[in-house]
Amino acid sequence: MTTTPPTPPTLSRRAHSFNEAAAQYAANRPSYPSALFDAVEKLAGRSLAGARVIDVGAGTGIATALLADRGARVVGVEPGEGMAREFRRTLPTAPLVRGDGDRLPFADGSADFLTYAQAWHWTHQERSVPEALRVLRPGGALALWWNITDHALPWLAEQNARIKRYLAAGDGAHGTGDRTADLTERLAFRRDRVRWSRRIPLDTHLANLGSHSAFLVLGVERTAAFLTQERAELLKVFPDGIVEESYVVDLLVATRPDA
Repeated sequence: MTTTPPTPPTLSRRAHSFNEAAAQYAANRPSYPSALFDAVEKLAGRSLAGARVIDVGAGTGIATALLADRGARVVGVEPGEGMAREFRRTLPTAPLVRGDGDRLPFADGSADFLTYAQAWHWTHQERSVPEALRVLRPGGALALWWNITDHALPWLAEQNARIKRYLAAGDGAHGTGDRTADLTERLAFRRDRVRWSRRIPLDTHLANLGSHSAFLVLGVERTAAFLTQERAELLKVFPDGIVEESYVVDLLVATRPDA
């Protein structure tokens, strides 16, 4: 007797899974180091201070708040109701519009920067690339970045292997594929990588894991079962219950041609 393997969740289902877990996302996801924004400015060749910035896929506003702290005149763009609600709760005075990278609700040439923090891979790049070029002013910059877990650390590499095994036994959905697939040759990206870490309680680390789309679509019971097993594994490494997560922020910046 043969069984049909489960169908992996669609990109849309995974993208919308965050709406039911927006508060968990806001409370436990990692932020970004100040050095990241120094790198954005260096690669873009201009300061964020005073710049018109559109933060696309703003989610709960983690990057939006940091961009505003750098002096940017930033507007958040978020398609999800739950995430937008959490954004407005944490940043009640920050401008926010509903939309996504495939259909930006802005005039041509209206932005100095378009930023995508952990969000570019949710777009359909055959549409989001032309939209970025339309909305950016000549010389404006498109900045994409992701917090990537540093699997050079043995404990994080071992955890990643456990996650892959567990998810493969279910729907096989782990990660979001090539984050920069199909980028057009019309954009010449420059890259930088920024390393940083944070020390957090084990509960925060586990809640962060559980806020990722691969677990959100897995279901409450199966996610809880994995996190219970993972707690036991990590207490062997961190008996005091304090975990140090290590990240490499993968940053890509492209400047729109003048013509």
